[in-house]
Amino acid sequence: MSARRTVSLRAQIALTAAVTAVLLIALVVAARLMFVTERDALVVSLLVLGAALVTVRVAALVARQRERAAAEAARRQLVAAVSHDLRTPLAALRLLVEAVDDDIVDEPTRRRYLATMQTHIQSLSAMIDDLFELSRIEAGDIDWAIRRVELAPLVDETVAAMAPEGRARRVEVRSELDGAALVAAADPERIQRVLFNLIRNAIRHTPADGSVVVRAREGSDAVEIEVADSGPGIAPADRAKVFDAFYRGEPHAARDEGGAGLGLAIARAIVETHGGRIWLAPAEAGTRIRFSLPRRAG
Repeated sequence: MSARRTVSLRAQIALTAAVTAVLLIALVVAARLMFVTERDALVVSLLVLGAALVTVRVAALVARQRERAAAEAARRQLVAAVSHDLRTPLAALRLLVEAVDDDIVDEPTRRRYLATMQTHIQSLSAMIDDLFELSRIEAGDIDWAIRRVELAPLVDETVAAMAPEGRARRVEVRSELDGAALVAAADPERIQRVLFNLIRNAIRHTPADGSVVVRAREGSDAVEIEVADSGPGIAPADRAKVFDAFYRGEPHAARDEGGAGLGLAIARAIVETHGGRIWLAPAEAGTRIRFSLPRRAG
């Protein structure tokens, strides 16, 4: 279940408690005005207090039940998504293995089938690695090496590493930094993972002769980094869910084509663990994904 939903449920409990407290005070005052003796007022006050405690307890139990139901629904969705993404490559592998094993193909075809099998195996391995990393991040099972990091060299190094993949798809990958000393409190290896994920997604969804640009600027208390592409953009119906695990939207709007839909979810988990946030920035054309990092450690 998302942290946002948990906060919402806790807010409902707090509101119930606050309303009950106000009613308690009002009834105590009314009791003192209505009854002649202090004993009568005390009895009424104790009864109201007991009712208030029961109300708060019931609200907490209801909220906890809702949290369990939401967690179970999220678990079922995760299992369904993983099963769906495993089914296709496993079925393809089975058919390819049967074809090779039955000697019904010639040698060139056999080699091509073996190469395809290797591709499916690598895809499955990457998905398992991503799932493992995402679960470790969300469980807090990672030692973060957060320190003072100069972002310009990190961005340039990442862009240079991704440029060959861009050239293979005839997409220009470049950085546009203003030369200012951009410093953030971050784990450089994890932030580079965020950039890799965002740039790779952008390359995959940018037509030939398009471009992917990485920009960065300094804010009052955070540094903002943006990855912008000249692709078709994200459909309005998909914008609110693009950072959810396994969500890929409509075929032409998916941001993780060829993957399991975990790249943006991992990016969000890493950024939020740093105390930053990630979002879709307004764009007249293409897609602009922006994330922030604190300038100082929290």
